[in-house]
Amino acid sequence: MDRLLFSWLGRTDLRAIEEADTVGTGPVAQAVDTGRFSHLALICDYSATEAQAYLDWLRQRNQTPITVHSVKLDSPTNFDAIYREARRIIAETLKARSSPPELTFHLSPGTPAMAAVWIILAKTRFPAELIESSIRYGVRSVSIPFQMAADFIPDLLRRSDDELTRLTAGLPPAAPAFDAIIHRSAVMQRVVARARRVALRSIPVLIEGDSGTGKELLARAIHQASPRCERPMVTVNCGAIAADLIESELFGHEKGAFTGAISARQGVFEAADTGTLFLDEIGELSKPAQVRFLRALQEGEITRVGATRSIRVDVRIIAATNRSLSQEVSSSRFRARLWLRQAKPGRGGRTPHDLSNRKPLTVTRRVKVPNRKGLAIHRNRVLRGAGATPPAKRTQGAARPCDGAPKENDVEPTLSKWRKATVIAPKVAWREHSTGV
Repeated sequence: MDRLLFSWLGRTDLRAIEEADTVGTGPVAQAVDTGRFSHLALICDYSATEAQAYLDWLRQRNQTPITVHSVKLDSPTNFDAIYREARRIIAETLKARSSPPELTFHLSPGTPAMAAVWIILAKTRFPAELIESSIRYGVRSVSIPFQMAADFIPDLLRRSDDELTRLTAGLPPAAPAFDAIIHRSAVMQRVVARARRVALRSIPVLIEGDSGTGKELLARAIHQASPRCERPMVTVNCGAIAADLIESELFGHEKGAFTGAISARQGVFEAADTGTLFLDEIGELSKPAQVRFLRALQEGEITRVGATRSIRVDVRIIAATNRSLSQEVSSSRFRARLWLRQAKPGRGGRTPHDLSNRKPLTVTRRVKVPNRKGLAIHRNRVLRGAGATPPAKRTQGAARPCDGAPKENDVEPTLSKWRKATVIAPKVAWREHSTGV
């Protein structure tokens, strides 16, 4: 029965012509000299001159029939090109033969990528023996202790099934950046899933929630999962800055713009250029600062205090507040146009990121859990005759007095009063917006 040896022509084989004392006869000649093979199919991506010189040298040593297949690879490590050419040559060789021969693939000549392709072909499309050769051990068979079709393809198909399930459910790709957000409920899983989706787009995000519920943690996860993750994320607590300095902090100032401005200074918008700007407690912004902030969102440019020239900036805004901005707008404490820009972009026109008209999605998690401490307080009040408001009269989801503010990263922070106290963990009014593509 015919035994065909398929092999790439390697650099060591070419060196064997002149340096046999150093490198030996080379892997190809070493295998052919064993006399085990009735035909050699030699794949060569070297020049015609080098290939012909090697053929003349090899034919002087051995009378085994040789067929040379010249190919042109853009790189000796290009797996796609190597696989495509090797598969084509094997298929054409087998088609030209009247009876199927035994196949052998030589792993030693060529690059590691070429050896890897031989293994893949031998374990899948063209079952074959694998050999290697060396000066010390000669030519010997290589045992690969697995069957790719049985061991790996089921796992590949299973991953495809999982991916299809994810796409059918409309879930975004997994994002390690959100692993730090500890959660258990299905509601929080949907919140994190929406955060993962919105993270992929450079659009404004507004997070509303009580203090200590992890708004900044969520904002950082969105930034780390976004295309801007390699760029800076600048965090500013708007509530911790004096009202007369907030504009200078956000937009910067020129030298002499006000008393004490001894030099020019860039603001956080410039510092966060091409990155993300996280504005915590945005509800604390003064009305004048809101006007300038609105222009930055609309035009994508800012003007330093005391300057006449505007500066273009590319900043993704993530804002957070412990207030309900819709209520702030109703009370005329927050500008309606800025609210529409940050929380509902599109209703007031297009933002610098060309947002389309898409209604915001709001997610609020309310979970009822036992609270022994709250129950004990209630019982003590009843025993003292102080009385207490029945649970039925409580407003679902409203804020309750508690013995301590819930801490960030608490899995189940509780607002304690009754046995089944309302828990907001976090109480987040989450609004996401998409470009609609």
